[in-house]
Amino acid sequence: MTAATHSTLFPQVPDSADAVLEGLDPEQREVATALRGPVCVLAGAGTGKTRAITHRIAYGVRAGILQPSSVLAVTFTNRAAGEMRGRLRQLGAAGVQARTFHSAALRQLQYFWPKAIGGSLPRLVDRKIQLVADAAAACRIRLERGELRDVTAEIEWSKVTQTVPADYALAAARAGREVPRDPAEIAQLYAAYEDLKRGRSVIDFEDVLLLTVAVLQDRHDVAEQVRAQYQHFVVDEYQDVSPLQQRLLELWLGDRDDLCVVGDASQTIYSFTGATPDHLLDFRARHPGATVVKLVRDYRSTPQVVHLANGLLAQARGRAADHRLELISQRPAGPEPLYTEYADEPAEAEGAARRIRELVDSGVPAAEIAVLFRTNSQSETYEQALADAGVPYQLRGAERFFDRPEVRKAGSSLRAAARFGGNDSLLDDAVDLPSQVRAVLSGEGWTTQPPAGSGAVRERWESLAALVSLAQDFAAARAGATLSDLVSELDERAGAQHAPTVQGVTLASLHSAKGLEWDVVFLVGVAEGMMPITYAKTDEQIEEERRLLYVGVTRARERLHLSWALARSPGGRPSRRPSRFLKGLRPGSGGSGGRTAAGGSAGVERGVGSGATVAAVPRRTQRTPARCRVCGRTLTDAGELKLMRCEDCPSDMDEGVYERLREWRAIQAGRSGQPAFCVFTDKTLMAIAESVPEDERELARIPGVGARKLNRYGTDVLAICAGQNGAGLDDDA
Repeated sequence: MTAATHSTLFPQVPDSADAVLEGLDPEQREVATALRGPVCVLAGAGTGKTRAITHRIAYGVRAGILQPSSVLAVTFTNRAAGEMRGRLRQLGAAGVQARTFHSAALRQLQYFWPKAIGGSLPRLVDRKIQLVADAAAACRIRLERGELRDVTAEIEWSKVTQTVPADYALAAARAGREVPRDPAEIAQLYAAYEDLKRGRSVIDFEDVLLLTVAVLQDRHDVAEQVRAQYQHFVVDEYQDVSPLQQRLLELWLGDRDDLCVVGDASQTIYSFTGATPDHLLDFRARHPGATVVKLVRDYRSTPQVVHLANGLLAQARGRAADHRLELISQRPAGPEPLYTEYADEPAEAEGAARRIRELVDSGVPAAEIAVLFRTNSQSETYEQALADAGVPYQLRGAERFFDRPEVRKAGSSLRAAARFGGNDSLLDDAVDLPSQVRAVLSGEGWTTQPPAGSGAVRERWESLAALVSLAQDFAAARAGATLSDLVSELDERAGAQHAPTVQGVTLASLHSAKGLEWDVVFLVGVAEGMMPITYAKTDEQIEEERRLLYVGVTRARERLHLSWALARSPGGRPSRRPSRFLKGLRPGSGGSGGRTAAGGSAGVERGVGSGATVAAVPRRTQRTPARCRVCGRTLTDAGELKLMRCEDCPSDMDEGVYERLREWRAIQAGRSGQPAFCVFTDKTLMAIAESVPEDERELARIPGVGARKLNRYGTDVLAICAGQNGAGLDDDA
């Protein structure tokens, strides 16, 4: 479930440009009002990046600074592009193009091909795997099904990294790729595949980008026409850009710099497809005048979930880790993450299904629960366990909502009822819009009670129930809305792929869960060999697996369950162990403490020569801002947030308590072999010495004192605050 569907479904369109900015926090507002020159938004998970960039576009359009038709917003999935179009429509900025790279390129290619090349554009193949199989047959190379899929992936990687067949072997070796066959064989298959495409006059998904790049490079007049159309670009998920996509973006831009990019290097999880965070991390070097805004206020997850997410990244290594963002939760406290060990995988699935059944019975909507796993092959066990527990579920990555047969048929029935409903006896007793929809859909299989069990019948009912629920929300938001109004809303939503919520537990791989969120998340199979996956060998591959787990953790809003199995099947040898990524984070696992997070402070950096933000906008009251307890100024710096005061404001710290805390910390650090800041940072010690808490409740309120440190050090800290000796801990404290 996305943040968009979790919020009000039908918000009122803001009545002015200034109204578009209401409700944004200080950093989001900086993004929304920085409309000139290059802008780089470093946005942590759950910090409202989509909100910031859609309000940025809408503010520019509503203020008359941007023409809707001149803006191209680019993202990586049709779902994300559809969500962006839906949000822009709700903000009164309809007409802005929000597309994937491939969709935008294909549209341009179809338009310019007759002029630039002549004739009609070759047919686009839906699935290239059959072509790869034909290429293998032509080369007399036998490929198993798994090898066929892997070779196809290698061809895709080669094309997005602009590697030709003759250079494949060297490029794969330099990139450290684990190749499924001899590199010379893959290069031969790649060349044969390209020959087959030419012979059959077809193109593939990657060719769309390659051909668009070629046309824009070779035809100056075409490039100028595209640049005249689009003057302002926004790129979401910029950490996932491939070299080929970056080249296309550069050709769209030309010599201009009206570009806003948004991303998070810590969520780079698609490098196997050619994606690289280097373009994001090098943005300031390429654009010295860029404005850089960091979003670290996490509105999605509880402090407990955020603490675990920060802990995962604190142990990371590599370039992306050096630029990680330390999230600061803005939500009330919630339950600690739960860690469960099972004897085998079926027991793990049954345990998760049992807990989910209890949650649903207690009132948690099934649509607010997800089970996330590393590989799609793990799905079947959980499908069976949920079915046995009588819990409805849906598979992420299955057919789009508005493409489902029952939804298309329901739409046709609603459209017919809107036109000829006066002659339909079904609607005689329907007094309002929701009852009209229920009456129409009852003829399609909707009932007041869901069918028993799971499977296709239940899935069809869930789709119809989602339409009924949507009609109820629509009628509540739009007084006097008619069936025709609802049909128009459904048409607009179908065009934007803005689907309503389907009631069912989501089963998804960690990769396909990117960009989504739920109240409750079950992360399953968090064991060595699965997380990190067995074939992750290099340091870079291991770190990407860590980032993948980080993405999984940050999908949870309130409750997080992590589990693993000691054996694959009942009676099997219990040789597995929990993932190395959990060491030092789960109770009883010891730990190295990690490093302090870099770049964690929210804020704005303006490049040399960067333009001022458009029209100074008076700040409105922000959503639950943190304010200095001395002068009342809004706090954004991570260190100031811990102290709850500005650095320059006078401190009322108890110096004696502070010195005793420092002495005690040195003893603890020496015993554990950790740096002192891994016990508590200086800022946290100062905050403790300033507030001098009297009980655990007061101590827990201090930023930097999470539940783990409260359990480990709370007794001693409170003793020191009370004037007692708190240094006498045993070695395991």
